[in-house]
Amino acid sequence: MPISGDSASRRRQTRIRREYLYRKSLEGREKAAYEQKRIIREALASGKKLPTEVRASYDALRKEVDAEDVATETPKSHVDNEYGDAGLLEPRVCVTTSREPSSRLKQFAKEIKVLVPNSTRINRGNNRVDELMDSCKESEFTDVVIVQETRGEPDGLVICHLPLGPTAFFSLNSTVMRHDLDPPAAPMSEAYPHIILNGFNSELGKRVGNILKCLFPVPRHDTKRVVTFSNDNDFISFRHHMYSKPTHESVALHEVGPRFEMRLYQIRLGTLDQKEADNEYVLRPYQNTAKKRRVL
Repeated sequence: MPISGDSASRRRQTRIRREYLYRKSLEGREKAAYEQKRIIREALASGKKLPTEVRASYDALRKEVDAEDVATETPKSHVDNEYGDAGLLEPRVCVTTSREPSSRLKQFAKEIKVLVPNSTRINRGNNRVDELMDSCKESEFTDVVIVQETRGEPDGLVICHLPLGPTAFFSLNSTVMRHDLDPPAAPMSEAYPHIILNGFNSELGKRVGNILKCLFPVPRHDTKRVVTFSNDNDFISFRHHMYSKPTHESVALHEVGPRFEMRLYQIRLGTLDQKEADNEYVLRPYQNTAKKRRVL
């Protein structure tokens, strides 16, 4: 009996997920071996005696050290598996909304669709989250962006990387769409934009910056379109500009829009439909040290 396309696709996604979880389970063991090999490299380079904790495993590890090169001496993590083809293949992004969106949220989703190159906007309808994820995986989208609202005002943004995750959840505020800008917005270019990531200094900040920049393909060096994510006290300001050079020594910025502020409140290691996935980060604003803590 022939196997249906849906069944084969589901089996493939299950196999990819199982392989990813297996590689992720080996990370702790590989990290410990990497630390031992690093100690051996430093001892051999300096001509000092080997520390006692690595003498028993020296013979086996020395062969691995000699066989490694620049590309293989650093262990890979689940982040390398999630974004292994970043920069090689152009991302394909699906933009959609929560159920029963207002006209303002629909307009905001349209502007996000025009903002992100190679993106497709679809109507959510009555599709459940698992149905949405399955159809996006079958269509070979690399990311899903879902915009959410409260009483007609956009207040949430979810970015889910496919097929393995992660999923980042952001709150939105101070949203200003293109037709609300004063002065009026400049014409929207479809050129691939340069990405500016400002203030993402911690490990979690670099992780968030990686999630955001991988929505966009690699631009040409001479493009005049700029997208900025600027972090200040864990609040991310989003701005979208075109620039021109009226003279040889001056640069003029023209805001294109939209404009909004974001705040990360959760990163989940998995896709949006996987409720059992582990949390990589969760915002805890009510702890005693929350006001002093800076995570990005």
